[in-house]
Amino acid sequence: MALVEKAPHEKELFGHPVGLYILFFTEMWERFSYYGMRALFTLFLVAETTSSNAGFGWSNDDALALYGWYTMLVYVSSIPGGWIADRFLGQKKTVMLGGALLCVGHAVLALNSETSFYLGCFFIILGVGCLKPNISSMVGGLYKPKDERRDLGFYIFYMGINIGGFLAPILCGYIGENINWHYGFGLAAIGMFLGQAVYIWGQKYLTHVGNLISRKNEADREILDKPLTSIEKDRIKVLLISFLLIILFWAAFEQAGGLMNLYAMQKTDRNFFGLFEIPASVFQSVNSFFIITLATVVGAFWLKWRKAGKESSSIFKIAVGMVIMALGFGFMSAASLQYEANGSSAMYWLILAYLLHTIGELCASPVSLSYITKLAPLKYASIIMGLYWAATGLGNKVAGLIGQASQSLGEFEIFTGIAVIWSAIGILVIAMLKPLKRLAHGAEDGETKITDEGQENFEIEGHV
Repeated sequence: MALVEKAPHEKELFGHPVGLYILFFTEMWERFSYYGMRALFTLFLVAETTSSNAGFGWSNDDALALYGWYTMLVYVSSIPGGWIADRFLGQKKTVMLGGALLCVGHAVLALNSETSFYLGCFFIILGVGCLKPNISSMVGGLYKPKDERRDLGFYIFYMGINIGGFLAPILCGYIGENINWHYGFGLAAIGMFLGQAVYIWGQKYLTHVGNLISRKNEADREILDKPLTSIEKDRIKVLLISFLLIILFWAAFEQAGGLMNLYAMQKTDRNFFGLFEIPASVFQSVNSFFIITLATVVGAFWLKWRKAGKESSSIFKIAVGMVIMALGFGFMSAASLQYEANGSSAMYWLILAYLLHTIGELCASPVSLSYITKLAPLKYASIIMGLYWAATGLGNKVAGLIGQASQSLGEFEIFTGIAVIWSAIGILVIAMLKPLKRLAHGAEDGETKITDEGQENFEIEGHV
């Protein structure tokens, strides 16, 4: 019997739909552009106006304030981005629109003027709002319900984010700090253009996902008109609770781009064995380096943990991730004490802090994205994903406020406070796990490996 050639969107690579890798590379380059710009953001703002590589000459406090507002708006704009996708364009076309806006924003940011800086930020805010919630939802749409590969697919997708996040601070950071800030911003723009090109080329692998649910289609209309069931309402409740945890998680974690970035530049001994000084922005790549090297380890651990019959719900992983991330700030407390005693602190404190932050992130963040695609009602899929990214944005804003508070309260007090309070919150969530899981009504129960023929296989392939 002759073999039937599969359509492009049905093809798989390494056990996953080819479309996953299109979204992987699109997001990798989009995150390259974002994290390249983010690594330079506060450092550019505080750079002296009279230096050979002039910035705006702002104070730390003002730079952290703008950083908080900017990173908040970048993610809060995901709410209208999700709404546009759900009501007008569909996820796939909204991602295309977002990529185009990002290309404009990063290109404008590369121009050397105060007006172009703010205008570029404005376009980036709009672009991320359109792209971020919808590309994440499309990843979930590549898999059938109860397909156990979904979580692993998000880990692979998350790897793309962090390859971009690893390369950007090194390349954009070095060029921006040592040659010209706007050349660094320009390199970020090139990354975004590459991401948009990959997405346009790969449309044939995405024909079945991200399309607009329209009332003109009778089957779609039944989805849109059907009222939410009590189970769906409960699942939305637990999602909203998880969003509160996300706000708190990123409020602490995002000290990386603000307070810890400035700490690396101003208070850390960055001399590498007397050979050269490491640019402060390069430390922004440490988190992504650890994600790339540790993602499979953490993923394999949770797989083994679950197969041993132990608690492995998404809410549990988020809470554990919060505790681990919070403990990383203990190393920053030690760095602050060393700085007070010696006038500088060692680089290894930052690296150890980022190590625990990364392990915490790997526990919490990828499963959060997957969790939403499992629990969110289909007709609200994009806007609920938008709410997730908005929660991330609010966390970024709180991060900016915490960073500002450190200028008066002291860095040791802030770092220690995060370590203690955030750990306590994570432990409290673990203690409340049973009622939270009841609200999910078994959305994560019975996940299996789904084959092309729709058959179920209870063994996951070794792609973790």
